Amino acid sequence: MMKTLGVSASLLLMQVDAFSGIPRRSALEQLHSISISPFVSIAAIEPLIAAPKSAQAASDSSAATFTPINAQWTAVDGLDSLSSRKQFVAFSDSAYKAMVNDPSRTPQFERAIIQRLNSSPGGPETQVVLDIGTGPFALFAIVAAKNGAGKVFAMEANSEAAASAREMVNKMGYQDKITILDGFSTDIPSLPDGIKADFAVAEIVGSVASEEGALATILDARRFLEDPSDPSSWIPQQIQTYAAPASYTLHNLFTPPAFDWSKLKGEPVRFNCRDEGLQLLTEPVLIEDISFANPNNGQWKIRHVTFKVDDERVAKNEQSFREEFKRGRLPKEEVEALAVTTSHSFSGIALWPRLLLDSSTQVNSRHYPEGGHQKSHWQTVLPIMADTPVAVRGGDEIRVTFEFDVSDKVTEPARYRISGNVVNL
Repeated sequence: MMKTLGVSASLLLMQVDAFSGIPRRSALEQLHSISISPFVSIAAIEPLIAAPKSAQAASDSSAATFTPINAQWTAVDGLDSLSSRKQFVAFSDSAYKAMVNDPSRTPQFERAIIQRLNSSPGGPETQVVLDIGTGPFALFAIVAAKNGAGKVFAMEANSEAAASAREMVNKMGYQDKITILDGFSTDIPSLPDGIKADFAVAEIVGSVASEEGALATILDARRFLEDPSDPSSWIPQQIQTYAAPASYTLHNLFTPPAFDWSKLKGEPVRFNCRDEGLQLLTEPVLIEDISFANPNNGQWKIRHVTFKVDDERVAKNEQSFREEFKRGRLPKEEVEALAVTTSHSFSGIALWPRLLLDSSTQVNSRHYPEGGHQKSHWQTVLPIMADTPVAVRGGDEIRVTFEFDVSDKVTEPARYRISGNVVNL
């Protein structure tokens, strides 16, 4: 479905030909013949690591070096799509199951739905619920019906998933309460009999929050609700994307000329949020912030951010990378060299989502607020922003502009661009 890369030896071997563009057998032969060494030599980086703070403070701006960095991609790059024209993200059966089994997601949504139903003055039975993107298990539609909702309408754009959802509803005995509606919300003129929903559940959130068409969907779906401008009419009420510069093991391990990262052509690498092969260099920053009750504020579409590399994070990352490279069964001397250079390198800007379901319930795909690793079905998205890692140390700056071109048309994928400079001070 998508590229997800760690550093274990078996996974390295599986992924070699994805980047070199050569047959797997030849790639394996090359892997055995390459002396794996860090792109940035220890000799080159030691003066940076050892430079005293006073020397750093005394240096003027004319001594700074600027390394351009850039990446751009669309929301469907590297992902499955509902159409051959690559207009909208689609999911495999395993992806749907991962969503259902995500302990940081499903229980929180269930709790928020129940709280919202019980908060109605007339009781849950007076509530009409709209579930947008119900999936093959109609999970949240069934949660609403099971907990007393009077009526539930569940929309699903994937025809196979819609058919499976209908079967699941019948199997669970909720066919009188839950109506499955096939198609995008834009394909559906109105709810049956012109009914308006009291609130909508819309888990249409990507690993970059907007990449599954959330903005366009909620702009259209407002017409199905009694009061779309009321935050309590939505679960979640708000979705966000956080970002931070990151160091990446394989970017340091596989280097030119044997491996050409430019062949990704901007397509980001997607990580399990527990993958220790990616480590953050700075505190995370809020980049994308979409309120479902007020979705068109547009303030998040262009952001200028200066990140400052954190000495303490670099030191912790070095130890994490040392353990990660050991698990890859590399020779000891290469482990030490790679741990140092990888922890002092920049590969790209990592992005991941956060959901605010209501005033008291949040869903975090990485630990909040520091961005630490945790289990999640969402992934951490890393666009590789330079053909080779850029050497950094504590106090260096990464100055970038985020440009998120997110359409109000459901079938027009969002376009993302991040550009700027690594500034070695």
